Amino acid sequence: MAKLTIRGERRLQGTVRVGGRKNSALPLIAATLLADGSSRLENVPRIHDVATYREILQSLGARADWDPVHGRMTVHTGALAPREVSYHLATAMRASYYLLGVLLARFGQADIPLPGGDKIGQRPVDQHFKGLSALGAEVWIDRGIMRARADRLRGATIYLDVVSVGATIQLILAASLAKGTTVLQNCAREPHVVDVANFINAAGGRVVGAGTDAIRIEGVDRLVGPTHSVISDDIEAGTWMMAALATQGDVVVENVIPNHVTPIIAKLREAGAEVLEGSDSVRVIAHDRPRAITIKTHPYPGFPTDAQSQMTALLTCASGTSYVTETLYDDRFRFASELARMGARMRVEGRTAIVEGVESLYGAPVEATDIRAGAALILAGLGAVGETTVYGLEHVERGYEHLEQKLLGLGADIRVHDRQGTAVG
Repeated sequence: MAKLTIRGERRLQGTVRVGGRKNSALPLIAATLLADGSSRLENVPRIHDVATYREILQSLGARADWDPVHGRMTVHTGALAPREVSYHLATAMRASYYLLGVLLARFGQADIPLPGGDKIGQRPVDQHFKGLSALGAEVWIDRGIMRARADRLRGATIYLDVVSVGATIQLILAASLAKGTTVLQNCAREPHVVDVANFINAAGGRVVGAGTDAIRIEGVDRLVGPTHSVISDDIEAGTWMMAALATQGDVVVENVIPNHVTPIIAKLREAGAEVLEGSDSVRVIAHDRPRAITIKTHPYPGFPTDAQSQMTALLTCASGTSYVTETLYDDRFRFASELARMGARMRVEGRTAIVEGVESLYGAPVEATDIRAGAALILAGLGAVGETTVYGLEHVERGYEHLEQKLLGLGADIRVHDRQGTAVG
């Protein structure tokens, strides 16, 4: 198990550049399979989930040339075939389920194992099945495999019962090659939904309304591979911004779209940080411990659930008592027991964490159980007294590129160890 050792109480200072958005890159990689010829993606993050998706594409016959140093991936679909996806690859992450709609639209059949990913509560695929069925597909689960069949998908009007990013993207992908017009209602409005729609349009598709709660897709007979740049990662940006306040530091976050992190900026200001916005950067300056605040997660443009764990960790050292309510997932406070090892005082009542701030945490061995919980424990360790060892670093590296290099560049005292215990960073 990979681990990260942190010596805390060091003020982070300097500039850090955010990579491409994980939650855009993964569906965009899946979307390349809809297009004939070659698609080129730029600003692709160097993370484990991208490497896994590349393996899946190659197992399906596509050629995926990845230059992780420069963030480029070129996908050639000439030899693509609708094979059943490997169980081990599909269950390594959540985003493998996008292949269900993609292969169904392209070939009329898809066989994808039920997805894996972070254990943060119930994450059903019923809205995906409902939407694909409305498009004319037969969809069922056969011994853990999602199977779908259709001669050709046909446009339909689909109302999503819950606001779901995954289902919204899934149906945009599937409907792009359907016959006729599809209207999606009660859609997710996240920027990565817009990013996927922009890719489809660049490939010759017709998607209108992405970023609103109603999206219209006119199906086309053929898509042709475009060049597209992945938007920057708002959650990575927010994590570095919160790290500045957690360490009473001064950090400039570059390659960020400030409008995408508006709720995080608002809460950091409320907690006492000075936040300066540029055209593509945000600077966070803090000279004291944070003030207690109240947080409630909501779909975009509300406070993002993927930033909740990090903010909760930050508030363990706030002056006063904070209240954090998680409205999207029912098991997102699993890391609370790990923070308690470091001296945090918090209790969870239903979907609300009541966090009584302490003057400082102290270092301890802790274990990451998912991407964002791992990032939260790292933030806690950066501000803690003494040495913290975060086990399960491989979870964090599914969503954060060049993690150790960026931490070192900001002045953190860290050391990464590989699974054999040998120092590698």
